[in-house]
Formats: sequence, structure tokens, C-alpha cells
Amino acid sequence: MSVVPAEVLPGSALGAQETVPRAAELGPRARMWPALVAVYRAQLSRARVARIPLLFVATFQSIGIMILMRGVVDGGGEARAVVAGSSVLVVAFVALNLLAQYFGQLRASGGLDHYATLPVPPAAVVLGAAGAYASFTVPGTVVTALFGCALFGLPVAHLWVLVAVIPLAGAALAGLGAALGLLAPRPELATLLGQLGMSAALLLGVLPADRMPEAVRFARDLLPSTYGVEAFARTFGPHPDWAFVLGDLAVCGAVGVVSLAVATWAYRRAAVR
Repeated sequence: MSVVPAEVLPGSALGAQETVPRAAELGPRARMWPALVAVYRAQLSRARVARIPLLFVATFQSIGIMILMRGVVDGGGEARAVVAGSSVLVVAFVALNLLAQYFGQLRASGGLDHYATLPVPPAAVVLGAAGAYASFTVPGTVVTALFGCALFGLPVAHLWVLVAVIPLAGAALAGLGAALGLLAPRPELATLLGQLGMSAALLLGVLPADRMPEAVRFARDLLPSTYGVEAFARTFGPHPDWAFVLGDLAVCGAVGVVSLAVATWAYRRAAVR
């Protein structure tokens, strides 16, 4: 009797195992910074045409509010609050309202599945989209601030502080808008939440805080954009207290880090469902 090795038999399990090709290994995940830049550029070029008309709407809305308030507010601290709040309102309209709608529609249409297949960190997707939307607010915020200063006779010497106010307030509001859009079960609810958030930024940010009830002031302190408004409004004084300005900006930045972290968690939660 001859003995034949089992691996040469045509129906053997060992022979079948050797003929099965191994699965290709996935490449390494992209690093955070290159992935963030790639997502930012993609979002910026994709939303450029569609978002520019809405940016004009946000700018004209803020300018119209200042014109209406001109008949009520003469000057002083109230005028500073109106101009600062109207300027940051442009950021709220784009970074909070539109970003909530975008992520709500992206989740409902299955667009998150596309990003989930890419080897990019979830934080890069959230930060890239938030940065792209916040970038559209720069021209409108500057135009609104210049118009408000001319309308109320405020100095423009310290408008350079917008270099810090726009990204910090934009990060806080964009993180909140992304979280609302990702956590909302339906895109209609995400749109509603984004509009409610923008309305809160309008009422609590533009109206002078001295005329608000105590309960409303407490709600105002919970709004992320409040500290950006306060920091900007302080710079209109004859002798700004830069320690308070830096303190408000630091709080705004800390809130931005927390809101973006919540948005990243919400993205992970929505992507795996």
C-alpha cells in the first residue's frame, strides 16, 4: 500500500487553504493634520458657490438689525453690545445654523458612510467641515463691524481683535451646530435646532445685557458666542481692559474645544449606526 501526502489530494482541506488568497491589508490611517487640510479644502470648494448667497443674507440681516437698533440705542455700552453682537451673529448664522443643517442632511442621506470608509480620523471630518463653514464668515463679520462702527460712531482702532474672535467664536458655534445636526434624529429637527440656536444668538447677543432679566442673563452666559461678543465689545472702550478681553477669549476657546469634542463624539456615534 502506498502512502500519499494529504496536502496533494485535490479535495483536501489543506490544499483548499493554500489556494485561498489572503485578504489585502488596509493601508495606515491618514495623519490628523493632512487629513484635516484635505477635508477643509474639499468642503471649502464644495460649499463655495452654494454658501456665498447665504453669507450675503447673514450680512444684510445683521446690518438691518443694527439699523433698527439705531433708533433705540444712542451710544455708550449699549451701542458696543449691539455692534459686537451683530458682528458675531454672522458667525452664528453660518457656523451654527448652516452647519447643523449640513450634518443633519448628511446623516439622513447616508453621506456619513462615505466619510466612514475613508482612512481619516473623525476629528478631521468635524474640524474640516467646521473650519470651512467658519471661513465664510470672515468677510461678512468684518463688513458688519465696519458698518456698525460708522453707524454708532465707535472707534475702529481695535478691530484687529476679530482675528481672534472669529475663529474662537466660530469654533464654539460650529461645534455646537455640528453636534445638533449629528444628534438630531431627522434633518427637519436639525434645521429647527440650528435656527433656534441662531435666534438665541440674535436675542441674547445683540440686545444689551443690562436690560435683560436675571434669568435671561444666566441663559446668555451659557451661550458659547456670548464670550466672543463680550471680548469684542470691550475693545470699543477708550481704555480697553485687555485682561478681561483675554479672559473672555480664553473662555470662548475652551467652550470651542468642548463643543468640537462633543461634535466628534456625535460623529462617531452617528457613523457606526
